[in-house]
Amino acid sequence: MKLLIITALLCLLPLSAAAAQAISPQAAPHPVTDTFDRTGKGKSVRKPARNAAVHTALSDEKSLYTALELPTSEFLAADDSSDGFAEFELKIPDYDLPKSDIPLTINSKVEYFLNVFQTTGRIWFGKWLSRSERYIPMMKEVLRKKSLPEDLVYLAMIESGFSPHAYSPANAVGPWQFIAGTGKRYALRIDQWVDERRDPLKSTVAAAMYLKELYRLFNNNWYLAAAGYNAGENKILRAIDMYDSNDFWELAEGSYLKRETKDYVPKLLAAAIVAKNPEKYGFADVAYLPPIEFDTVLIPSRTDLDLVANLIGVSHETIKELNPALRKWCTPPDYPQYELNIPKGEKDLFLAAYANVPVEERYTERVEYASYRARKGDTIASISRRFGADPKEVAELNNLKQARKLAGKQLKIPTIPGRAAAVVARSASAAENKKKGKQVVQYYTVKRGDTLTSVARRFNVTTKVIAVWNNLKPKGILMPGKKIVVAKSDESSSS
Repeated sequence: MKLLIITALLCLLPLSAAAAQAISPQAAPHPVTDTFDRTGKGKSVRKPARNAAVHTALSDEKSLYTALELPTSEFLAADDSSDGFAEFELKIPDYDLPKSDIPLTINSKVEYFLNVFQTTGRIWFGKWLSRSERYIPMMKEVLRKKSLPEDLVYLAMIESGFSPHAYSPANAVGPWQFIAGTGKRYALRIDQWVDERRDPLKSTVAAAMYLKELYRLFNNNWYLAAAGYNAGENKILRAIDMYDSNDFWELAEGSYLKRETKDYVPKLLAAAIVAKNPEKYGFADVAYLPPIEFDTVLIPSRTDLDLVANLIGVSHETIKELNPALRKWCTPPDYPQYELNIPKGEKDLFLAAYANVPVEERYTERVEYASYRARKGDTIASISRRFGADPKEVAELNNLKQARKLAGKQLKIPTIPGRAAAVVARSASAAENKKKGKQVVQYYTVKRGDTLTSVARRFNVTTKVIAVWNNLKPKGILMPGKKIVVAKSDESSSS
């Protein structure tokens, strides 16, 4: 009955010029605007936009939705008021994606992280933003020179929050979170003196090389390349084969990929969206750190960082901050042309002062002390031999007698720099494996040209066994730089 009354009223009401134009068959098609679904697949749908003519018609004659063929769901439900209609508003999504050289999209998964960054994760995301401007200009320059999208810098944001000293439970290190194998694959030096995964510049160059390879491997798909950066390229290749799809959002709906990898791409997109327009998302008061700037000097011989700091009148912490790759108090030995970063503008002053310091005075030998808990069967002699220390010095330092029982006692051991950590780690690992009855596993880093057959022949095992150990297909492709298991044995039988 109400519909009949409305129709009758329409016949009596004069149409405005704007309304008549809006419903005229000869009128231009309605402009459309992109909105996005909430299914998580990131596919766009098209909905009519509210142009000026339509807006006027809707304001004057609210019942014109029938003639305009607009869905009634865009309006509030009718009430029992005298005119039969409630106030209404056309619902259009509020997302205005910033310009980016990586494909941005909005879906339920991206929305989730947009909400996290503004609520429960607001404090640490604010810290990421504060630190971002310190490294983003330098990182973008590297990516630009490598012909890569500059907004890939936000991958470093979600990996480490732009912290050179970030360290993960999986032993990934630095702003781009390289594990040792991948870092060495891209020429990053990692030893007891230097860990170039922490160097913002060198690690960015390595990350750019890796991302470019991933982009090519996954047919120019940045979502899959990013997922491969997180999970490893082989994991994503197996997922593509398993689900017969190269759509990341479809792969993420399956159970094969880990939650971390499923969340990785939407987290990256959300971080980029917020970081490129922080004021819109409530981060208008961020105190950004200034961009890092430095000059580089070549150090001909091992040199104390304290000496470097004193020669140019800055603190030891300033030099350490500019050189996060250095793990000790000095530049590494046997590295005659080490590139050291010093504050910008101090290069001439440093080189002039450094030239006047005799070589033998540039470095002072220091003693490191290891903390070691003695095990059953340990003696002062055996412990000292393991650490390369003097037994008398060990006994005196710990106020011990030669015949005293040592098991369970925490000892302080003087040793040469760099040796302590390696000995303690090796001893602890061996003890833990023995205690738990773990298998000893031997790994091999795949080289270019290796196949399952050639590796199996080299280590005297079958291709089927290697495939099972590494969750590979019997005729799968081995990626250069990938570590694979090639031998397993019990602790008691290992050499």
